[in-house]
Amino acid sequence: MSDITPASSSSQIIPVILCGGSGTRLWPLSRAGFPKQFLVLSGDGSNQSLFQQAISRIHSVSGKNVTLGKTVIVTNEEHRFLALDQLRELKSKHAALSAALLLEPVGRNTAPALTLAALYAQDQSVNANGDSSNTADPILVVTPADQTVTNPAAFTQALAKSIEIAQTGAIAILGITPNAPETGYGYIKVQSQANSENGYTVERFVEKPNEVTAKQYLAEGGYFWNGGMFVLKASVWLAALKEYRPDILAATQSAWQAKATDAAGEAEFIRPEKELFKAIPSESIDYAVIEKCPGSSYPIKMVELDAGWNDLGAWDAVWQVGKQDTQGNVTTGDTLVSNSKNSLIHASSRLVSAVGVENLIIVETADAVLVADRKNSQDVKNIVGQLEAQKREEKNLHRKVSRPWGWYDSVDEGERFKVKRIQVKPGASLSLQMHHHRAEHWIVVKGTAEITNGDQVILLSENQSTYIPQGQTHRLANPGKTPLEIIEVQSGSYLGEDDIVRFEDTYGRS
Repeated sequence: MSDITPASSSSQIIPVILCGGSGTRLWPLSRAGFPKQFLVLSGDGSNQSLFQQAISRIHSVSGKNVTLGKTVIVTNEEHRFLALDQLRELKSKHAALSAALLLEPVGRNTAPALTLAALYAQDQSVNANGDSSNTADPILVVTPADQTVTNPAAFTQALAKSIEIAQTGAIAILGITPNAPETGYGYIKVQSQANSENGYTVERFVEKPNEVTAKQYLAEGGYFWNGGMFVLKASVWLAALKEYRPDILAATQSAWQAKATDAAGEAEFIRPEKELFKAIPSESIDYAVIEKCPGSSYPIKMVELDAGWNDLGAWDAVWQVGKQDTQGNVTTGDTLVSNSKNSLIHASSRLVSAVGVENLIIVETADAVLVADRKNSQDVKNIVGQLEAQKREEKNLHRKVSRPWGWYDSVDEGERFKVKRIQVKPGASLSLQMHHHRAEHWIVVKGTAEITNGDQVILLSENQSTYIPQGQTHRLANPGKTPLEIIEVQSGSYLGEDDIVRFEDTYGRS
C-alpha cells in the first residue's frame, strides 16, 4: 500500500531530463557518440537542441507559485561533456540554471534512471531541510530529452496543472491529443472526458496498436498518446517501485549508495557504482510501475497536452515539424531543389541538389549520405544494424568528433597516415598521454599552443610546428583566450583512437 499525503505548497519542483538513447532512426545525423537529443532538428527558430528545448520548457513554469530546484539530468557517461557544453549555452537564457548529471555506465532503461533521480532529489531535500518531513519531499517533473512542441504556452499550462495534481500525492501523466491513427505510440485510455479540471482518471494503458485498432481509438475517443512525461512526488515513485518492482529499487539503491561524486564548474557529476549498476534489471517506467497504477492505491491522472508535440522518432517526423516551402519541401544547409515535392533535404558539409524527386529523405554528412522513401524512414535502424554488424565507425562517430576540450575533424586518411584538424577551447588541454604505434606532427594555424613534449614545455604561435616521436609523453594545451587550431599529421603502423595511454587528465579519463 502507498503512503500518500497531500504535498506542502512549499514542495520543491525538480526538473528531471532523461537523456539516454541513441536515436538510430535519425542516422546519419544522429550517432551513438552524438545522439539526436543533442541535435538542432525542430526548425522552431530557437537554434536549440532537443535537450536544451526540454530544459527550457520545464523552466517556463517557474513563477511565484513554483520554485525550481537543481535540474537533474540522467545521461550516459560518454555524453557528459556534450550535456555540460549545452547546459553552459543555456545559462544566457536561464541565469539561475544549475544541474546535477547522474551518469549511467550502461543503459538500463528509464525505470532505474528515474529511480536515480528520485534518490538524488530526496537526498538533496533532506540535506537542505535537515529532516525527511513532507516539506523535504520534492516533486519530479520528468521528460525525455528528445521531444519538441510547437506551442510552448500550451505545454506550460498543462505542466502547471500536472504539478497541482502531483501536490495532492497523485501521479500526473501528460497525454498527447492524437491527430492521426499512429501505430508507433502506446495509448492512454481515460474513464471519461467530462470534468477534466483536475485531470482525467486513467482507466488503463494499451500497447502500440495496429492501424485498424488505432483508427478505432480515434473514432471512439478517450484515447491519448503516451509521450513518457510524468509529474509525481519522489516518495510516490519510490513507494510504488518498492511495491511493484522491489528488485529494481534494491539494486538501484545499492549502486547509488556506492556512488562517486565530482564537479565540473557549476555542475555535479555523480556516478553510481559501475558493477552494481550493471546488475540492475532493465525496465521502463511504464512497465515497472505506471501501467500498474490505474485502480490501485496510487491514483493516476492524465492532463491533456495539445501543443504540437512530436518525439521526432524518424526522419518523416522531422519533415512533419519542419518549415515546408510551397512544394512541401523542408531544406537545411546548402541545398538546391528543382521540380521536387514533399521531401526533406539536409546538407551538412556540401551542396546537395534534388531534381524531380517526391517523398524522399536525403541527409548528407561529411562521411555518409542517406536516401530513403519517407514512408520507410522508420527502417533506417536496419542500416544502423548493418553498420554495427560490420563494426563500421560511421555508426558511432561523425568525422568531426566533440571532446570535452574542443573537437577534432579527421580530414584525410590513407595507409600509415591520418590528418586531423583540431580545435582546443581557451584554457583547455588534452590529457598527458603517449602512443605506442604512431608519431605526430603539429602545425599551429590559429592561436597559441602550449606543448609538453617529453621534458620540454614550449609555446608555439601561428605557422610554427613541432614533432612528437612515437612513445613520447606529450600534451597539447591552449593558454590563450581565443580558440587554438592545429593541423595534426599522424604516421605509423596503427592509427586507431584506442592507441592512447593517459597519465593525467582534467576530465577524469585517465
